[in-house]
Amino acid sequence: MKIIAWNVDTQYDFMRQDGKLPVPGAESIEPTLEYITGELRSSGIQRVNTADWHLPGSEELSANPDYKTTFPEHCMQGTQGAKYVPATAPKGAYVIDWQSGGIDLERALEAKDIVILKDKFDVFSGNQYASALVDAMRPDRAIVYGVATNVCVDFAVRGLLDRGVEVYVVKDAIMGLPGIPSPVAGWEQMGAKMIESREIGNYLR
Repeated sequence: MKIIAWNVDTQYDFMRQDGKLPVPGAESIEPTLEYITGELRSSGIQRVNTADWHLPGSEELSANPDYKTTFPEHCMQGTQGAKYVPATAPKGAYVIDWQSGGIDLERALEAKDIVILKDKFDVFSGNQYASALVDAMRPDRAIVYGVATNVCVDFAVRGLLDRGVEVYVVKDAIMGLPGIPSPVAGWEQMGAKMIESREIGNYLR
């Protein structure tokens, strides 16, 4: 069985209270994220890490955001806010930039950490190479965690399920934004399973 991890947008602007778009309570899950990262590394599980990587004028950014389909500037390219927090920071990652001219699938498949830079909530529309990567990886199962539950994590979970991947979401390693309905019931209807971080070892083999 091919098992991968899928770390969604655990970046400074979302994870810290002084970030540009803090997810309430996100700091509280950092110890859990650190634990998960350690378990994945010790098990040799390949990790896909998505990251917002915006330019001024990106369609999901607005000076007058509605906090549902548009948000204030965050995770701008080259800023501190776009960096991962230490609990999940990739090591020696193969980076797939949405602005690049292609993807080296051979290198990506060999990397233990892959970073997908995206310009939309949905990684599969925010980076034109994301689908090709998943097709090449051919995962049977993905362990998903990160922020925000009801925005980018939602798109990741649904996108993976749509591609025939068995999805397990670590429920104590996700956190959502206020004012947007929880997607969890919808995930479960689609076949995703919710697990606790302490159980993660049971799903890595």
